[in-house]
Amino acid sequence: MIDRFGVASSPKDIAFYASLLFSSFSVSQAMTIMYWSRLSDRIGRRPVLLMGLLGNLTTFLLFSISTSFSMALGARSLNGLLSGNVAVMKSVLAEISDDSNRARMMALLPLTWNVGSVAGAAIGGLLADPAVQFPGLFGSFKPFIAFPYLLPCLVGSSVTAAGLLVGVFVVKETLPKSHLLNQARSLAADTTPLINPLPLEQQAAQSSRTYRQLMTPTVQTVMVTNAITCLAISMSDQIYPIFAATSAADGGLGFGTRSIGYSLAVAGLAVFYMQLVTYPKLERKYGALFCYRQGQKILIPFLLATPFLSRLAARCAHRQPSSLSAVWPLEFYVLWTLLVVLLLLRVMGQVLIFTSINLLTANLAPTRADLGFMNGVQQLAMSTTRVVGPLLAGTMWSWSIKYELPYLLNAHAVWVFCVALTCTSLFLTRRIPESVNKFAADLKS
Repeated sequence: MIDRFGVASSPKDIAFYASLLFSSFSVSQAMTIMYWSRLSDRIGRRPVLLMGLLGNLTTFLLFSISTSFSMALGARSLNGLLSGNVAVMKSVLAEISDDSNRARMMALLPLTWNVGSVAGAAIGGLLADPAVQFPGLFGSFKPFIAFPYLLPCLVGSSVTAAGLLVGVFVVKETLPKSHLLNQARSLAADTTPLINPLPLEQQAAQSSRTYRQLMTPTVQTVMVTNAITCLAISMSDQIYPIFAATSAADGGLGFGTRSIGYSLAVAGLAVFYMQLVTYPKLERKYGALFCYRQGQKILIPFLLATPFLSRLAARCAHRQPSSLSAVWPLEFYVLWTLLVVLLLLRVMGQVLIFTSINLLTANLAPTRADLGFMNGVQQLAMSTTRVVGPLLAGTMWSWSIKYELPYLLNAHAVWVFCVALTCTSLFLTRRIPESVNKFAADLKS
């Protein structure tokens, strides 16, 4: 897409513009995430979720018909401004679960994220530019010729539209009516002093906690480690498709869009079992903090070993057969085996990390009235790192492959930096007490 827009002066500059486009969503989301989170505490979770889905559907379609980099950037930015659903959904899951099923419920959110990421990457890689990839079916279809990325975006939009319909006709409000009534009376008290604004004194006192009261040392440590780890993950997530598409001579794998889609789809099959079966058992036995640390440890081998696959890819490129029916070299099978194993480690690590941090954040909220705020702070930290991460990763990658530099400063630089971030976060988790494994808020009160 970036190459078609013609903004990059050379192929080596594509990573920078791709990172800019990718991070624009998180920049905008960081500006409004606390507003959406607090709004859900006042008017309910359901209306905020529906507004977010509608905004996502509209802006996704705008993105699909973008004919310039500035138009695509505007669509992505608008998408971020209207998207506060992730933080709100975390509050919903916390409100509809209890100690017996909270780990399994929280596992659903990163599961949907991982499935969506894998499916989205596969759909984008397989269905992009259908007029060229499938000329027999779409070669004469003018909309797909004019807008090469319309088909994958239409597929994605149909999923969002289905979610919007389910939200309208099936999903019910999870925030108790008593809390919404208390919020309404409190708002009315601003202009009508004769109405008693505190029918539920305890909830009102709980909801009046200040930022300093909520941001305890433990909360700060959890949020800092979350931000550092998310920075490493956002950088590696951004750089992997670019690394895979870059030629082996420049430190990449030399894959086409279809091969990149296959690699992500194959590894993503492990998400289901890991998220729904393995994680709840581990969390029940060892706690969310243990799982959080193990996820970081598992992520490190993926970050360290992945860039070394470029050397094997270079050997495969020199011995690639002229046809699919010919015998492929052993190096080809070794490359794909190692790549799938490393991507499995990536998926396993991210499942443990993201599910655990969602649980830890919910556990830290002292009351129901603080869930929206706490999840908003966590999502704000994640959105901020998703701004910095892609830009930093794209800049580092473009710079490192332009110049012939020694190891650690060449194409390995981004990966090594991600390892350093992950190790730093892992070290800081030693300051987090085991008490975070217990849910602090009484959600039934």
